[in-house]
Amino acid sequence: QVRLVASGGGLVQAGGSLRLSCAASGFISNMNAMGWYRQAPGKERELVATIIIGGSTNYADSVKGRFTISRDNAKNTVYLQMNGLKPEDTAVYYCSASINRITHWGQGTQVTVSS
Repeated sequence: QVRLVASGGGLVQAGGSLRLSCAASGFISNMNAMGWYRQAPGKERELVATIIIGGSTNYADSVKGRFTISRDNAKNTVYLQMNGLKPEDTAVYYCSASINRITHWGQGTQVTVSS
């Protein structure tokens, strides 16, 4: 069983910052990538950023230059530093982990950006 526990969401004004964290536990010995996705009301879930075990990262165009994904392999934790937040960043943010080509999901954390 794989468990992903996300935290750090909240309400912030436009231009502000938030830091999300997600800790993985359980059967994660073959975990090779972690990431963040988000889903706004009425929209499909979309990629925000991913990071593989070697450190390579991938970002959605909409967050490049504003968000930074990082990973602490010793703690099996992934972080998402979000700066310059915009109202359109409002969504439920989900942590993900790729293990043996299967994607596991955390419970989601709400991020709300007010204008």
